Parts: sequence; structure tokens; C-alpha cells
Amino acid sequence: MAEPGLLGAYRALLGAQARSQAAYRTSFVVDLLGNVGATVFDLVTVLVLFGVTRELGGFTLREALVIVGLSSFAFATADLLVGNIERLPRYVRTGLFDAVLVRPLAALPQLLLMDLPLRKVSRSVFGLAVLVVAVSSAGIDWTPGRLALVVVAPLAAVVFFGSIFVTTATVSFYWIDSGELANSVTYGGRDFTSYPVTVYDGWFRALFAYGMGFAFVSYHPALALLGRADPLGLPAWVGWAAPGVALVAAGVATLAWRVGIRHYRSTGS
Repeated sequence: MAEPGLLGAYRALLGAQARSQAAYRTSFVVDLLGNVGATVFDLVTVLVLFGVTRELGGFTLREALVIVGLSSFAFATADLLVGNIERLPRYVRTGLFDAVLVRPLAALPQLLLMDLPLRKVSRSVFGLAVLVVAVSSAGIDWTPGRLALVVVAPLAAVVFFGSIFVTTATVSFYWIDSGELANSVTYGGRDFTSYPVTVYDGWFRALFAYGMGFAFVSYHPALALLGRADPLGLPAWVGWAAPGVALVAAGVATLAWRVGIRHYRSTGS
């Protein structure tokens, strides 16, 4: 557990970021509204697809919206809380990471709080609104288990996406120009989880859905909430495995970060 003095330091970093970003209120409000666009686009894309078809991968619009809601909220929230770890390659290249390491605070929390993008909170709120509307209109037969899952699954998905952000960022300890590779996994994963995995096929589905675990962000939890059998034939309990998969992803991210820190060599600047 962090010492009270350290918690105070982290609160001070967060407070400084909040004050600096909200200092120009009009600009901040414009940023809040503008940042909703990416999440709105995910929803509009699905609606456009259903404008020309009644089913997508065997799912109706209401069922697909549950998948979109889970994915949108999880990614937007993880991007808000952890997404600025994408700046790590620049910090390594410029030597700023050296300054982070010499401070008496853990490196990862510092990086996350140094430029916390509070303007992105609007994406998370919009994603939550989509999820609430989707599960409310999907005709779900609510049970105590499903009530618990509708709370736990989105949080597990946030942990999963956050772990992906951290894991891919650590590649910059070995390869500074790894930003595009990291983006292909993080943002590619967001796009992948916005649709039923049944729309994909072959090695691509196997790699992203189960090799990397993205099927447990929205697809399998949505099946469990909707009470649907998996068209791919996996057992029903898989729909409840999201928290376990998120814990595994968090463990991998923790290990990758610790190994990467040990591998890092100072710029000497």
C-alpha cells in the first residue's frame, strides 16, 4: 500500500493537471464535446451497416448494440485513464523518462498522471450511455448473475484495454519507433471488439479473438447477458470468463513493464 505522503503527491499531480486543463473553460468544453466524436463514429458505423442488413454476423441491431456499448465504454475509459502511456516512446527518445525515474514516485503512475487527458471523459460518459440504453432495450432476462455481470464485465474490459495499452507501450524500451505497432493493437482491438467476432474468420479471428483475448471484452459477455448460445460452439461459461482474462492481461502488463524498466538504458542527457 502506498504511503500517505506518496498518495498526497499523486493527488497533487492529478490536481495540477485538472487545474491546468480547466483553466480555459471554453476551450476545455469544446475539447470535451469534440472528443465524443470518435465514440459516436463507432456507433454510427454500426447503425449504417444495419441500414442495409437485418443481421450482422447472426446478431440483430439490439444485440449488436450491447457489444458496441461494452466495447465503447471500456476502450474510452481505458484511454482516459491509461491511454497517455502512448507518449512513452517520446519520453524515452527525449530523455524525459530519465527525469521520471529519478523522482521518489513509481514511474507508471507518474506517466499516467503527467498528462491525464480529462477532456476524454466525455467519451467514457457517452460510451456508458450507449451501454445503458443497449442493455435496457435488448430484452435481457435479468437474473442476479446477469446483474452482476453487467457491472463487472465493463470494468474487466477497462482493465483489459488498460493492460493492452501498457503492454504495447513497453515495446518502446526495445524499439523506440514502435508507435504504429502499438496503435495497430490498441485501436485495432477497439475496432475488432465493436462487432460480433462471427463477422471475422480464419487466422485473423483466432489471433485477435482468442490469441490476444479480445473476444472477452464484449462478444462473450454480451452472449452471457443476452442468454444466447455461442454460434462458434464454445460453452456458455466462457461468457463469464472476462474478469479472469482481464486479470491475466493485467499480470502480463505488470511483468512486461517491470522487465522493460530493467532493460531501459538512460539517454545520458
